[in-house]
Amino acid sequence: MKFLIGVLMMSFSLMAGFKAIDANELLKMQKQGVVVIDIRTPAEWKAQGVIKGAKTMMFFTPTGNADVGNFMFELGHLIKDKKEPFIIYCAHANRTKELGRWLNSLGFKNVYELDGGIEYGWIDKGFKTVPYNKVSAFLALTR
Repeated sequence: MKFLIGVLMMSFSLMAGFKAIDANELLKMQKQGVVVIDIRTPAEWKAQGVIKGAKTMMFFTPTGNADVGNFMFELGHLIKDKKEPFIIYCAHANRTKELGRWLNSLGFKNVYELDGGIEYGWIDKGFKTVPYNKVSAFLALTR
């Protein structure tokens, strides 16, 4: 019993720095300067567009493999302190849950995800996206 309680408490402490937010909260935080990162693939960015102002940084490749090296390199340019808040989103929030928990285990304390992802938490709620193109994505990363 003590072991089970210990495992549950450890699980809750790992999740303490990973929180789901809705579209309105995302917009509010984005206005406050919190970085928003779209971790979907280029094909998804082209198909559904992206949230205005979001940085496009693929974590899972189109074949489903994690591209840890490139993602962490790019993340290091955007997030300078593991206590700094940032928001991640994917299509349905499945990939962000996996990535968010992993980032949390690495010590990132304020990782947020868009609840439901861009499809169920943004588009289905009536929020608009902007078209994706490589030039605007590059410019967003360099700002």
